[in-house]
Amino acid sequence: MGLILQDITKIVGRETYLSEINLEFAPGSLNVILGRTLAGKTSLLRIMAGLDRPTSGKISISGQDVTGVSVRKRSVAMVYQQFINYPSLTVYDNIASPLKISGLAKKEIDRRVRETAAMLHLEEMLDRAPAELSGGQQQRTAIARALVKEAQLLLLDEPLVNLDYKLREELRVELQEIFRKRSAIVVYTTTEPSEALMLGGHSVVLDEGRVLQTGTTARVYQRPETLRAAEVFSDPPINALDAEISAEGAVMGDGIPIPLTGQLAGLAEGKYRFAFRSNHLWLSRRQDADIAIAGKVEMSEINGSETFIYVHHGKQAFVVQQDGVNTYSIGSEITVFINPEHLFVYDTAGWLKAAPQVA
Repeated sequence: MGLILQDITKIVGRETYLSEINLEFAPGSLNVILGRTLAGKTSLLRIMAGLDRPTSGKISISGQDVTGVSVRKRSVAMVYQQFINYPSLTVYDNIASPLKISGLAKKEIDRRVRETAAMLHLEEMLDRAPAELSGGQQQRTAIARALVKEAQLLLLDEPLVNLDYKLREELRVELQEIFRKRSAIVVYTTTEPSEALMLGGHSVVLDEGRVLQTGTTARVYQRPETLRAAEVFSDPPINALDAEISAEGAVMGDGIPIPLTGQLAGLAEGKYRFAFRSNHLWLSRRQDADIAIAGKVEMSEINGSETFIYVHHGKQAFVVQQDGVNTYSIGSEITVFINPEHLFVYDTAGWLKAAPQVA
């Protein structure tokens, strides 16, 4: 039956951290909770773990109500953002610590520790102290300590956020394989849409303590049901320009004509918001991208091997994501191009009316 959250609400003082959360996680499933900072991700994980109690609502695991059951009496393991290890213990003893507490036989402890260490490439470091490890190795140790318990519920709270880019990429790939081999319910939180897409599984889009959307990760990304969900599941946040459809056709932004074909065909007359992701904009006209959007550069920002160009268009603005390192003068005029097949359509209340067709 898995893990079921029913009407979970958490209120602290006058602030509502979580509001009427209803979720169900199947046994053996990988679930990503995607949300910005202060969305309520950690609060939700702590309630799942039994570290905190909800103000109201019910939590069930395999049909059993565990709402008031302490974390010590639950089959749960949790990995935090920080490298939380016992500094006075070796890597071996750090990993073994939850098994020793549970009273497992010494031979079984040794088998599990060495098997888990091998999964996370820690075999050569079992006799070292945490202070002798790199940041990535310390986090691998913390993850190993959680995995070794073989808990029914494995919770990971942005476990890779403090690692450098290369280490994050390596561990993401390794964790996917590890998750596939285990029968635990895995719940993994992140602020990064790219990480959610890489992990796959199912996604929960959380914003200001409320669930915006759930479903398979690919489905949620391809069809965000609200403009707010689309903003959370896009990095940079999805662009949106005002649009209107009349008997004469469709116009977006500052008088840009849009053909009502493909996913745009059949839309009723009225006001809309046409949305598009920054990586679907081009700086040169292409055969499949012939809708021109003119504007002025407000700022350009180099981020690794990409450049983000912030453009002012009429009274609105949007962001262009461009491969490579480039610079643009503030105030310079720019024209970008988009294929209308990449447009999402939302009504003025922010609900999805049409989405790009997926091949």
